[in-house]
Amino acid sequence: MAEIEELNVEQKRELIIEAIREKKGHQIVSIDLTLVENSICECFIICHGESNTQVSAITDSIEKKLKEETGTRAHHVEGQQNSQWVLLDFFDILVHVFQEEYRSFYRLEELWADGKVTKVVES
Repeated sequence: MAEIEELNVEQKRELIIEAIREKKGHQIVSIDLTLVENSICECFIICHGESNTQVSAITDSIEKKLKEETGTRAHHVEGQQNSQWVLLDFFDILVHVFQEEYRSFYRLEELWADGKVTKVVES
């Protein structure tokens, strides 16, 4: 097996977005936090699914794609038990996969609006 090289944040971000798209995740947003003082990571990626089944499928897709293509596993995964809001921590990128009602309630995009918010065009 060939050695897998370390990806930069942008390459990892693109793989995560691709994995979300494969499972039809909605309203994908990337927030660049590199210029935000005391931010907890370099990037947030936020999306939502229509059910706990879809949220689980998106989460599994992200984990599988990063493991297969980069050998990277999430440092920590939170929320898989109920799949209302799943957080995947890749150190430099935090991925938030919500059910739509929880995304609307927590409004992370507004909380982290100091970062550069990019809406990803759905394919």
